[in-house]
Amino acid sequence: MHHGECERRDPKGLYKKARTGEIKYFTGISAPYEPPLQAELVLKTDERTVADSVSEVIAFIQRRQLINSSPEEGMDT
Repeated sequence: MHHGECERRDPKGLYKKARTGEIKYFTGISAPYEPPLQAELVLKTDERTVADSVSEVIAFIQRRQLINSSPEEGMDT
């Protein structure tokens, strides 16, 4: 996501504080942003709904077999 979108969504006003100098070394404003060279997962949250993004994260984790495929697996009854 472009830092302009992050700044637009800024609920805590941190970008505003960074622009006035109140916060030093703020990524994308007074400190460089270094995008990952080979991200394993990219979520375009400015283009997708929260539910779609969550589904994408869950699918990624399942493909990597980091969690069980279904919530019922491994649960005691």
